[in-house]
Amino acid sequence: MDNQELLKNLAKLGLPMFEPSEAVDVNQTMAEVVKSRDTRLWEMFPVLLANASEEYHFTPEKVHDLLSEDKDRYNLDRLCLLAMSLYAHYHLDFKWAATFKKQLAPEEKSQVKAWRHALAADEVIAWDDSRFASDRLKKTFELYIAQSTEKTRRRKEKYEEFSLAYALSQVFSPKQAELFRRKLEGLPMTKTEQEYYSRSVKKKVVALANSELHSMARKLLEQ
Repeated sequence: MDNQELLKNLAKLGLPMFEPSEAVDVNQTMAEVVKSRDTRLWEMFPVLLANASEEYHFTPEKVHDLLSEDKDRYNLDRLCLLAMSLYAHYHLDFKWAATFKKQLAPEEKSQVKAWRHALAADEVIAWDDSRFASDRLKKTFELYIAQSTEKTRRRKEKYEEFSLAYALSQVFSPKQAELFRRKLEGLPMTKTEQEYYSRSVKKKVVALANSELHSMARKLLEQ
């Protein structure tokens, strides 16, 4: 995997450089990040890991198997512990984390706890030749949280939009739904459209606005 391909794959895992459309081999990409031994990329490892575990088929064991050098495997373990410490600092959890935690040795659990305290105290986190500033780690991850929250909000809005469109289609014909929206938004209608609205659409609107009918419908759905 060359550097250009690596950057494109990283974009899919949280770096907004591109708008990728092709599939990404997430485990291979994460392995390449580890092998790069680039501190700038490693600072973003918790973000990449969070995105990978939520939206892709990420498996720590597969990433481990893709690393041939013991040093890289050790660094992967340290990076995962660093990510776990950061997640614990923000009281966050991810799908793979529960299984991963159970596999940790006592000393690894102690390391996560120690690094979590270091993050809270803005102390440097280090192993071997690698050093990370807690404030940089937290700022990078807070940006991810903000982006993730916005993404969730947009998804919720899109779902509500689709849900409303579906509900309208069950009650009104396409023409009736159009007049319903135009009336709601105060847009002008022709005399013929106004008459059709009063004759056909308004009756349904009155029925939908009936609180007792609404309550009865909710009870039926809950049975």
